[in-house]
Formats: sequence, structure tokens, C-alpha cells
Amino acid sequence: MINVGIAGIGFMGMIHYLAYQKVAGAKVRALCEQEKKRLAGDWRDIKGNFGPRGTMMDLSGLDCYPELDRLIADPNLDLIDVCLPPSLHARVAIAALKAGKHVFCEKPIALNPADAKRMVDTARKAGRQLMIGQVLPFFPEYKFAYEAITSGKYGKLLGGHFRRIISDPLWIPDFYNPSTVGGPMIDLHVHDAHFIRLVCGMPTWVQSVGSMRGEVVERFSTQFRFADQDLVVTAASGVINQQGRPFVHGYEIYLERATLLFDSGGVIKEPAGAVPLSVLTDDGKVQRPKLRAGDAFADELKEVIRSVRGNTPSKLLAGELARDAVVLCEKQTQSVQRSRPVKV
Repeated sequence: MINVGIAGIGFMGMIHYLAYQKVAGAKVRALCEQEKKRLAGDWRDIKGNFGPRGTMMDLSGLDCYPELDRLIADPNLDLIDVCLPPSLHARVAIAALKAGKHVFCEKPIALNPADAKRMVDTARKAGRQLMIGQVLPFFPEYKFAYEAITSGKYGKLLGGHFRRIISDPLWIPDFYNPSTVGGPMIDLHVHDAHFIRLVCGMPTWVQSVGSMRGEVVERFSTQFRFADQDLVVTAASGVINQQGRPFVHGYEIYLERATLLFDSGGVIKEPAGAVPLSVLTDDGKVQRPKLRAGDAFADELKEVIRSVRGNTPSKLLAGELARDAVVLCEKQTQSVQRSRPVKV
């Protein structure tokens, strides 16, 4: 049994806690949170842009710590699950790794590549696993795309376009602060940056156009260039300041013998604009693959537990991949700011 301590009971801390209940081989043994009412089980003020709202929780039997140092020092814990603000990821993850714990940290790995590199280097020196909650490959539509690309089922990957748009997240007061959350590039687009890095490799340069909001990019479009110049990849992401624009994500992926389409639509109560996962084959047919219903976060945690149990790296959640995603976000920001292409 892998014993887990969760650092931070906000929205993602709650989502992780609930997901662990569905995962065999792991058990949450301890929590750390500064807000006393949440540490006492009153999670009713927790909410996010998906999933359930918080409720009253029975935390009896758990060790509940108000200080991170006590959680990290707990000798009964094997894995520290970091669900704190991004500005704290590097400090807490590094401390846990040095204490001999494996670490699963919510995305982004860090707010900048230097901190991400320190986390990856520390994990390697400690002989422990560092995994980052880049959950996108565990969502059914993206899992299908990943498997289709890596298996070669439809031939070589030729390119694609990725989209991820939200309305202004008013429930996150410091969303646009580059020192705490990081804004749309590092908090939102990092999902697609990670997926692009995962299936395409690392680009050689990026060219982005967009608008700024203070010190961070608000919305943008990017062209990714690779050593293989036949691989053509673009992405669009950011915030639209209209509360009627719910979260939407999707892709159009081009393979030699098929095109993969998916669009979540993102229209409240009406699926207008939504495109369920579709495979357009080179013989002119349209296939609608049956996707396994499941919990992406529980599936993600199963991968975490597998990696911890064998102390072997994860192909999907490795810290190195998450570090590269943050590098891509930084380079895209530089491209917007400088109005020119930037080498990666």
C-alpha cells in the first residue's frame, strides 16, 4: 500500500482526495492545510470550473497537519501529493524529495524553467520519482489520440491544431500574477504544450502572436516549427472576457491515413458546436470510436502509483516532460512580447 499525504486542500486537493478513493494500492493517510475549517473537514467553500463542489468531509483517522514540514517529515508517508499554488511547487517538491518521498505535483511543474529544472535534478539525485499532474493524456479523447499517434495505426503524424479557451476565471483573484499563478499561458495552455511535446517532440522554434494583460499573455496563437519541417502544428489558447464563453478545448490532428477531430463545444446546456471524437479515414468514411467511460484523475493516479511502486519513470507524467512544457510556454510568451519567432 502506498501511503499518501496531500499538501493543500483547495479545489485540486479535493479532486485528488476524491480520486484516491477509486484507486487500489494507495490510501490518503495525511493532509496539510492552513485553513483550520478545511483541516476540520468543512470543504463547503471549495469550488472550481468542473467537477463537484465541496461538502462536509469525515477526516477521522487521518493525520491533519497545519505545517508542511510536519507532513513532509511524516515517516509513514511514501508519496507527497502537492496541490498548492504554483509559486510553492518547487520549494515543497524539492523539500519532499530530499526527505526521501516520491512526489506527485499538480501542473504546472513550476512557474519558470529554472525552478522546474531544480525539481527534476533533485528527483534524479534523490532516486525518487517526480510526476506532474498533466492529466490531459488520461481524458478519453486525448488518450485515443495519443495511442493512435504512437501506435502508427493511421500512419505518420503530419500535424494538427489544438484549442483551449476559457472566460475570465473570476474565482482566481491572482490568476494574472506571474509570480503566483502565471496567467493563461502557464495555467491553461501548458496542457496543450505538454501534449504537443509528448507526441511531437521538442520544437526548434515558436512564433506566437497575441495580446498581453499586464506581464502575462492573455490570448494567443502559436506556430510550432520542428526539425521535421513536414510536421505542422498550431495552437490557440487564452481568455475571452465574456462570461458566456464557457471552457472549451479540442483538436484537429492530421495523420497519413486519417484525421482526428474533437471539440468539447463548451456551450451551457446545449452541445452546439460540439464535435464528439471522430475519425475521418482516407476512404471517405467517418468513424465514432466508443470511448471507455472513466475518471481521468483516477486513471492518472493509477499511473502515479504504478510509477511509485516500481520506482520507475512515467512516460506520461515525467517531470522532464512537464519542464519542457514550461519552457515552451516561456518561449511563446517571449515571442508575443518581441513580435518575432523565438528559438527553443
